[in-house]
Amino acid sequence: MKLKTKFFGIAIFIVILDQITKALFRDVNYGIFNSVTNTGAAFGIFKGNVFVLGLISLFVMILLVYYFYKSPALYLPLAFLLGGATGNFIDRMFLGFVRDFIDLKFWPIFNIADSFNVIGVIILGYILITAQEKHL
Repeated sequence: MKLKTKFFGIAIFIVILDQITKALFRDVNYGIFNSVTNTGAAFGIFKGNVFVLGLISLFVMILLVYYFYKSPALYLPLAFLLGGATGNFIDRMFLGFVRDFIDLKFWPIFNIADSFNVIGVIILGYILITAQEKHL
C-alpha cells in the first residue's frame, strides 16, 4: 500500500471514528461520559473565537499535509494529528463548538480527536528526540 494511501486513510478513519463517537455520546452523562461543548481550543483558550480557531485549524491541517510530503517517514504521527485536527475542525465549522465527552475527572474533558492529537504529538516528539540523539 502506498504511503500516501496509508496517511490519508488513517486520517479519514480517525475523523469518522471521532464523528461517530461524538454523535453516539451526544446526550450521554454517565460514568466517564459527560457530554459538553467547547467553544475554545485546548483548556479553553480562544474561547468563543470560532472563526480564528477555524483559520488556525485550517492552517495547521495544510502544514501537516505539507510536512507529510516533505517527510513521509513521519506519516503515522502526522496522520494522527491531521485526523484529530480535522475532526475538531468539522465540529467548529458546522456546530460553532467542539463536542467533548470523555471525562476522567482528573483531566479536562476531551474527545477521540483530542486523544489522537496527543498520541500524534507524543510519537512525533519521540521520533524527533531519538533522531536528534543519533546525531549527537
